[in-house]
Amino acid sequence: MKKLLLILLVVSAGIARSQTLDKLTVEKIMRDPVWMGTSPDNVRWTDDSKKLYFSWNPENADRAPLYAITPSVLKPVKVSDAERNAVLPAAGVFNKKLTQKLYERNGDLFIVDVIAGVSRQLSNTVEQESNPRFSFDETKVLFMKGDNLFSMNLTGGELVQYTNFTRQAAGAAPAPVAGAGRGQGGGFGGGGFGGRQGGGAAGQAQSGGNKQDTWLRNEQLGLFEVIREKDKDAKTAAAERRSLPVVKRPKEIALGDRTVSQVTLSGNNRFITYRLTRMPEGGKSTVVPSYVTASGYTEDLPSRAKVGTPQPTYESYVYDTLRDTVYSLVLKDIPGIKDLPDYVKDYPKQLEDRKSLNADRAVVINGPVWSPDGNYAVVIIGAQDNKDRWIMKLDPVTGKLSLIDRQRDEAWIGGPGISGQFGGGTAGWTDNQHFFFQSEATGYSHVYLADVVTNKKVAVTSGKWEVQSLRLSNDKKHFYFTANIQHPGITHYYKVPVTGGTPVQLTTMKGGNEVSLSPDEKWLAIRYSYSNKPWELYVQENKPGAAAVQVTNSTTGEFRSYAWRDPEMISFKNRYGADVYARLYQPKTPDPARPAVVFVHGAGYLQNVHYWWSQYFREYMFNNFLADNGYTVLDIDYTGSSGYGRDHRTGIYRHMGGKDLTDQVDGVKLLVEKYGVNPKHVGLYGGSYGGFITLMALFTEPDVFASGAGLRSVTDWAHYNHGYTANILNEPYNDEKAYQQSSPINFADGLKGRLLMCHGMVDVNVNFQDVVRLSQKLIELKKDNWELAVYPVEDHGFTEPSSWTDEYKRIYKLFEETLKK
Repeated sequence: MKKLLLILLVVSAGIARSQTLDKLTVEKIMRDPVWMGTSPDNVRWTDDSKKLYFSWNPENADRAPLYAITPSVLKPVKVSDAERNAVLPAAGVFNKKLTQKLYERNGDLFIVDVIAGVSRQLSNTVEQESNPRFSFDETKVLFMKGDNLFSMNLTGGELVQYTNFTRQAAGAAPAPVAGAGRGQGGGFGGGGFGGRQGGGAAGQAQSGGNKQDTWLRNEQLGLFEVIREKDKDAKTAAAERRSLPVVKRPKEIALGDRTVSQVTLSGNNRFITYRLTRMPEGGKSTVVPSYVTASGYTEDLPSRAKVGTPQPTYESYVYDTLRDTVYSLVLKDIPGIKDLPDYVKDYPKQLEDRKSLNADRAVVINGPVWSPDGNYAVVIIGAQDNKDRWIMKLDPVTGKLSLIDRQRDEAWIGGPGISGQFGGGTAGWTDNQHFFFQSEATGYSHVYLADVVTNKKVAVTSGKWEVQSLRLSNDKKHFYFTANIQHPGITHYYKVPVTGGTPVQLTTMKGGNEVSLSPDEKWLAIRYSYSNKPWELYVQENKPGAAAVQVTNSTTGEFRSYAWRDPEMISFKNRYGADVYARLYQPKTPDPARPAVVFVHGAGYLQNVHYWWSQYFREYMFNNFLADNGYTVLDIDYTGSSGYGRDHRTGIYRHMGGKDLTDQVDGVKLLVEKYGVNPKHVGLYGGSYGGFITLMALFTEPDVFASGAGLRSVTDWAHYNHGYTANILNEPYNDEKAYQQSSPINFADGLKGRLLMCHGMVDVNVNFQDVVRLSQKLIELKKDNWELAVYPVEDHGFTEPSSWTDEYKRIYKLFEETLKK
């Protein structure tokens, strides 16, 4: 570290530019972002921790080059094409001692000797091998080929097939097992042509037939010696085959129209678990027309299904190879499997029907995850209505499940490290008996450790903050994690014993710290940024209080020539008594009209009020531009944003445009009362979810907002996708009230102020159809205070600088005309 500190190297590899940014304009802000400089990303260590690779483009090349440093030499060196092509994939599975790693490349399997740095190819086939992992004793490689599970011996090369999933119709009579005759017959080509002919004669001799056929057969045997010899040879060969040991083949399992996934093998090689998925009939996806094409013809782009579309069904099974039998996991022991969500009480007929049906809820089973010694198996189960997540121990002999943990949420299961129905989240084993996972049981996502024998659970972390990423140390004695302990908008990297205790903070720079821990756990590669400083790469020893040394300096002279604001971080109580955090941009010289603009971030579950560089960097710069021109700008982490725990996350359940919108209104009240804003001169803008809030604000709070710009907005939630929307609003045909009160199109008659709508015509996320339907509604309502700007070549996220420029010039014009009179 002394050598590292002596270097104190800050590389200024960006091209020096003579341009200065004396005054912001929309045209300058919305240029290709390379004018700002390009931050390093895709940071990854080599498996031996001797080198750190990252993508970086200080020279604005067409393709971002790959750079490398070492912990002792921090000057970035551009990697040659030969080295770039030889870099091993970061993905892969290590053995227990971290001396070998398996990975797949181009459909073939490889193994790396980490110490020697040598990679060896294990397969070279036309078929694709995938998902390699070590067997429990680490003598074999387990992998998937097609639908089936295989193993390859690492020393002898023996190839074993464990499953025989076939594409014939489920329930059909099993087809003959390929190769069974070969195994019983003593090997490839054992019979020769004579064997086949003899087999035919024997088959004729053994056939039933009528009396005439029997008489003819006996005559042939009596007349011809050659027939008698062949018949004798056939009987002898058949007897020899019957005396040979029977080679056991995997049980044939017909898939029919189902697909197989999550095939796992137990530590004793006895149990194989798998999940079958059946796609629903009648599912329909949206189609997006593309008008500006190379062919000159309108071309259709495939998009997504709409919320409420029939969903796949899932079944999980155990194949006991010892008993040669298959059975499904027993779901009846899942606590609350029949529980109905609370919202059904709003629909008495539906409640009555579902109670009388008394059906099990549909679930998705993830896993199992086997303990290191292979003695215990744990599955993580998600209800398809996403109201429950169960962690349960599996008895593979019976398929029965026993509860370890249940998390119930009448809104929906979510939060950092806690996946929905289709993923198990961050979870695993610390030893042969203890299983760790994350849960929002306290209202914040924290780490828990469960003893699968005693069922005792302990909280490893606790507090009014979130564990946002989690990693188990190599020795399995500590957790490394990222959390916002100090402030919701500051992340640091911590270490804590797996048994719990006071977390030890490892990073020190205020802002955002994205850490990549070296495989040997000696070094931290940190992507760090601050509110007004884009991401740069730092390296630090993995010790509390160690200095982080800057490796890159990516911003251009032109970018640095402007004094970008460090937004003031404020908080206020909303009308429900909850804390709401916001970024405040104040003008040095407020316009005499005392105007204000509220920026509404998108994505719904996203955080934008923090001390690191915003992913909304264009909007950040535009907010600076607005402040330069006399506007006060407020950027709120409204209800539904991430970083603040379960209550904030789920506060929009069944009513988008409820608390998330009143937070904006309460923020305006703060601007008026504390910062002198004119209540008649307030506008707002935002994209995607921010566009949706903009529409709801102008339609339902027309006396608060004089104007607004809704970009790529959701106008009717019944037309958005299933995965996002069904969690928050359930399904349209089950919870119509939630959709009615959450969709702007139902409130369009309330529009009083000026509305600008901007939308990409090839948006495969929020389809262009959304804004077209709202436009027709506004026409029918005889509204004339709105306009629509369309962008023929843009998807949900714009890419063309000309589109960004046109859009934001329109937004600025709207505010100038409506907020400064």
